[in-house]
Amino acid sequence: MLFNSFPFIFLVLITMFFYYQKSLLSYQRQILIISSSVFYAYGQPSLLLLLMFSASINSIISYLVYFEKNISKKRGWAIFGVAFNLLILIYFKYIGLFVGIFDKYSPFNDVGEFFILIPLPIGISFYTFQGISLVVDLYRKDSKKQKNCWEVERDFSKHFLDTIFFISFFPQLIAGPIVKAYQFYPQIQKKVIKGVQFEKSFKLLIVGYFFKMVVADNLKDQTFWMMYPYFESLSSINLLVLLIGYSMQIFSDFAGYSLIAIGVAKLYGYNLSINFCFPYIAKSFSEFWTRWHISLSTWLKEYLYIPLGGNKKGNLKTYLNLMLVMAFGGLWHGAAISYMVWGIYHGLLLSVERFVQKNIINIKTPLFDYLKVFIVFSFVTIGWLLFKLPNFFQVLLYLKAFSMNFNISINKLGVFLIICYSLPIIMYHLSYLIYKKTGKNYLDNSFTYSVMLFLIVTNSGSSGEFIYFQF
Repeated sequence: MLFNSFPFIFLVLITMFFYYQKSLLSYQRQILIISSSVFYAYGQPSLLLLLMFSASINSIISYLVYFEKNISKKRGWAIFGVAFNLLILIYFKYIGLFVGIFDKYSPFNDVGEFFILIPLPIGISFYTFQGISLVVDLYRKDSKKQKNCWEVERDFSKHFLDTIFFISFFPQLIAGPIVKAYQFYPQIQKKVIKGVQFEKSFKLLIVGYFFKMVVADNLKDQTFWMMYPYFESLSSINLLVLLIGYSMQIFSDFAGYSLIAIGVAKLYGYNLSINFCFPYIAKSFSEFWTRWHISLSTWLKEYLYIPLGGNKKGNLKTYLNLMLVMAFGGLWHGAAISYMVWGIYHGLLLSVERFVQKNIINIKTPLFDYLKVFIVFSFVTIGWLLFKLPNFFQVLLYLKAFSMNFNISINKLGVFLIICYSLPIIMYHLSYLIYKKTGKNYLDNSFTYSVMLFLIVTNSGSSGEFIYFQF
């Protein structure tokens, strides 16, 4: 069920109607679980069983981890819980890649046809990570590192219900933000309509829908021409502008989804973490990853980078950890070599940056800061080619066409449209810089929201799925 569809709007409103009925306040979790099930089953009804199976097993394992007094048994249950979530993710998301490699080098043909035809459950990358978060957080409950633990209900039926709710909560179920258990469970309590932040929620929804329906969907119609073989006949200028346009599109598409998810969650009294914080003004690659897909980057840091040793075991190990974590983060996006290359590419950028900052004087002037923003944006944007063209060979062809097609005439209309639909994202980032300097947000006013709402109604692009639905 798409966020930008009438069935979704109807689901949100009808859920709110029952959710805040005085006679049903004790059943709020059950109401949201039912709505979440309808939301998830709308496109793939059979895969709802997998979601509920995953949530059920995580509820059992996390309960055992929390109340087990024997340290070795507690560790054993925790390892089992992490392994269970990873196996589900690997089986449904990566089995086709492994079988494809096996088929390529195996004397047996079509051995993996059955596995390749297995459908990819939407949102599986997100809810398996939440399951891991739950198990690990409860395993760490006695550790000084885990300061944000909560008390698990001794009554298993209540913990079971809480866990089903946590994993299936529909605003963030399909594409995040990835919610960590210690952030969500303490919020599970009775909500009243007086506590709803309606104004803040509506602002988030308007900006989110504007980013998706006006910016991303219109840019989508233009960046279609980046696909093979269309790009081979385009000029170098058009290829450059298209790549910048796709960079704006993927931001507005995913940031739009996250803002809608956060806005809808607020309608039910739940606060989800911000997922994007003006990433295209980052002055370093490490800063970029504190601003882009924040819920994923912090998850990787807390549950993978730090357990591997982080930056505490020497420079060489730090660089290796960065490469491993980012390669894993790339593969998390999809079962394709290009995604892993994208992750390694960012790991390399982070490693080189760390080396330069430690061994070369870091110049601090306003002019150099602008140059660093330009450098970071340029390298990040080049990396998005690996998302648009998951076939790595096609990425090389695109770069080849860009370096050779200088004599081809420019499609001026295409350039103009991409610039027009990219301007809101540029203004959005610039307004934040102005806000940091003056303390005034000139875009946060009723006129701006009215214009965005008007454009949503009158100038939305052709409807399409969110890019991160495929992950």
